[in-house]
Amino acid sequence: MIRLKPVTPDNWRERLEVRPEQETFVAPKVAILARAWAYREMRSQAFLIYDGDTPVGIAMYHDYEDPEEGEFFYDFDQLLIDARYQGKGYGAEAVQKILALMEADGKYDEVVLCYIEGNEAARRLYKKAGFVPTGDVEEHEVIMKKRLR
Repeated sequence: MIRLKPVTPDNWRERLEVRPEQETFVAPKVAILARAWAYREMRSQAFLIYDGDTPVGIAMYHDYEDPEEGEFFYDFDQLLIDARYQGKGYGAEAVQKILALMEADGKYDEVVLCYIEGNEAARRLYKKAGFVPTGDVEEHEVIMKKRLR
C-alpha cells in the first residue's frame, strides 16, 4: 500500500525519472516541482508517492477557476511513476488516493486532466479510474474529466 507525502525540503531531491521513450509524455520531476510552485496561489498540492520508505513517484494538482467561462474544478496536473516501479499498480493506487483527497477537500465536484496523444498507458490508467474524454484536444493533449460526487 502506498502513501502520499507532501513535498518538503527533506524529500524534494528524490531521484524519479521515466524511461527515455516516455520523456515526450511526462514532465520531469523538476518541472513538476516548478509547476507546483507556480500554481501555489491556486492551492497547488505536490506529493511524493512512497511504497514504504521507497519513493516511487510524484504527483500534483491545483484548483482551476475561470469565472468568465463558469469553470471551477481540480486540475490533476501531473503524475510520474519512476521507470523502476512502473507496471506494479502504483499509478492506479496513487490516482485513487489523490481523488480521495480531492473528495475530502470538497471544494469542487469535478476533476480535469489531460494526457499526450499516444500515451496509451496514461489513457488506460485514467479510463480505469473513471475519467472520460471530453472530446477536446489542445496541442496534442487529450482532455478527460471525472465527477467526484
